Amino acid sequence: MKRLLLISILICGWLFSYGQRTIVVKAGDAESLLGAIEEANKLNADKQAQQIFVLIPNGYYDLGERVLTRITGHHIAFIGQDKFLTVIRNQPDRQKEGISKTAVLQNRGSDNYFQDLTLLNDMEYYEQSNDGRAVTLQDKGNRTICNRVRLLSHQDTYYSDNEEGRYYFQDSEIHGTVDFICGAGDVWFEQCCMVTVRRSDDGSGRDVIAAPRTSKTQWGFIMNRCTVKSYLSPFQFARGWHTTPHCVWLYTTLLNPDRLMESRFDPKPIRGVNICFREFGTMDATGHEITPKSNIVTYVSKDEQKTEETIATPEEASRYTLQRVFGDWKPDKVLRQTEKKAKKLMKRL
Repeated sequence: MKRLLLISILICGWLFSYGQRTIVVKAGDAESLLGAIEEANKLNADKQAQQIFVLIPNGYYDLGERVLTRITGHHIAFIGQDKFLTVIRNQPDRQKEGISKTAVLQNRGSDNYFQDLTLLNDMEYYEQSNDGRAVTLQDKGNRTICNRVRLLSHQDTYYSDNEEGRYYFQDSEIHGTVDFICGAGDVWFEQCCMVTVRRSDDGSGRDVIAAPRTSKTQWGFIMNRCTVKSYLSPFQFARGWHTTPHCVWLYTTLLNPDRLMESRFDPKPIRGVNICFREFGTMDATGHEITPKSNIVTYVSKDEQKTEETIATPEEASRYTLQRVFGDWKPDKVLRQTEKKAKKLMKRL
């Protein structure tokens, strides 16, 4: 505790030094990072607080078995130096796996921003007998933006955990095997890369990218102009979690189209069949459109059954715009403004 207090005091000396409320983390020092998060939480406990920047130099920030490092403050911008070289990692005890138990970071604040960093949940996956749910970012907050962020794990890599939450990803990369983009709320993925890794140690089994549980929002998961890369296992776009899951794939580029399973979406949802999954404008790596004219899926769960066309019409696809989905919140504009400020600040590190 004394060490964290000292770090917090030292960090405070950086505040306002660049004409911007700023905290600078010591390169590669996990305790310094934790101290910076704690300090930012205190300084921005008020939802109306002015934006504060936490600058994270390149380094390997190893949190060990520590899980659920909480971000409770608001309007905090976590800025890494390079998305490949700024890595925040944990390795939870595999006996304690669980979707709400393992996250590297748990966001509870509103209007927080992440840029140019990697979150790695390094929990052992292939040797364990249980599910292996290992979350990188569990987001209970609202209006979170991720810009050039890499989320690396296997099952449940990203978890949007607010039924009324709104979230935005741009130019980011998410790796996993099972339901590795999962949760509630409306989440827009703009030009992101979803990477399916091998499901099992011997390569057997299949991957599922998304598992929405849309309940109190209208749109669910929107994948717009994203790319899917598959290392080995066959995969499906999505499966229903529960309630009224929504997921749409617009203008997707498949680098390995032969690995997309014939059904495209999983016909066996986890619970309930009130599902709305759509696809439009899918292309291969050369830009050639490979969307089938029709893809009818019959969803079956217990005694329920529902048959639906998953290929959207041009009119259906055109409904998905940032303005319609997010209303007065303009995450692309916020991203550009924050990115510009961050660029100036990082040049002075």
